[in-house]
Amino acid sequence: MSASPPSTRLLRTAALGGAALAVAGGAAFYWASQQRGAPVAADAVTVAVTAKACEPNALTVAAGKRTFEIVNKSDRPVEWEILDGVMVVEERENIAPGFRQTLTARLAPGTYAITCGLLSNPRGTLTVTPSEESRAAASRLDVQGLVGALSEYRVYLLRQGAAMVRASGDLSLAVAGGDLAAARAAYRTARDAYLRAAPVAARFSDLEAAIDPRAEYLALREKDPAFTGYPRLARGLFVEETLSGLAPVAERLAADLARLKERLRSVAVEPALLTESPAKLAARLAQGRAERAPGLAAADRADRVAALSGLAKAAELLLPVAARPAPKAAAELEDKLVAAFAAVDGGAAEPAFAALGDAFSKVDTAMNGGEK
Repeated sequence: MSASPPSTRLLRTAALGGAALAVAGGAAFYWASQQRGAPVAADAVTVAVTAKACEPNALTVAAGKRTFEIVNKSDRPVEWEILDGVMVVEERENIAPGFRQTLTARLAPGTYAITCGLLSNPRGTLTVTPSEESRAAASRLDVQGLVGALSEYRVYLLRQGAAMVRASGDLSLAVAGGDLAAARAAYRTARDAYLRAAPVAARFSDLEAAIDPRAEYLALREKDPAFTGYPRLARGLFVEETLSGLAPVAERLAADLARLKERLRSVAVEPALLTESPAKLAARLAQGRAERAPGLAAADRADRVAALSGLAKAAELLLPVAARPAPKAAAELEDKLVAAFAAVDGGAAEPAFAALGDAFSKVDTAMNGGEK
């Protein structure tokens, strides 16, 4: 069954045929370019991630749009995140040992935490000082036209929260009752709802670490006590094909999703929900998942389809508002969303997700007074 984009022009034209081979070639090029590393801005701040910490472990930059170069000096793939409390401001994942990646973030004045490799490593600090750039940016975006779209998107997030909580309850019951088929179905329903809300849900770093942890960022990988939530359940349901030991995992997931539902209810309604958050999720999807176990290919594809559905909802609400102030950026976003649906059907979606993330970012820039 193919992925179905939502209804606007992009939804009517999404049935693109014959693109699979071209996209696959693009995937190979994209992967190679990631390994080589892109050119780094002259004013980029370099941070090395070692096995134990960041070097330097404390940074100070001026507010505004800032670029960081993250160099992996450990022997494990690492991620680097900027955190504002429990919220992820920006991140870069799957940085291979010996390689580097760049990250650009629009930072407001304040004090942030930075993660440094393994989730058990101590965090560093990032201090952002006020600047003329940040003061000018704060007054540029007119939110008035986005009020209706943001309100509708918040309702959408609340519906996904309710759906994931209901399905996680069904999952717990199925696991406790020994029904593998019912557990798999309930897992899929709960997982889809979570991923449709992921542009916002994935920004809560503390809950994401419990709900959707990455084994490669845990000291003991799949044997680590922190390997829980959806990944642990997926391994049991689709790889090991057993419910043994999954009851407490399913119960904890249900509790964590209930907490997430409440977080979604109180999330700040701001333009970034429809621009920055989808851009960040698309960039994360472009990096893929490292070291996935055999037997999870179908689940991985279903994950991408559900996540893309959530991104499409954000785009569907954003495009009518962006069309007048930023027509070129809006048209590009529409085109890249169509291409992403075609790429998911073709099985090589990472480059298309990268392009989609860039398109969301261009709309954000244009609506903030940048290039139209």
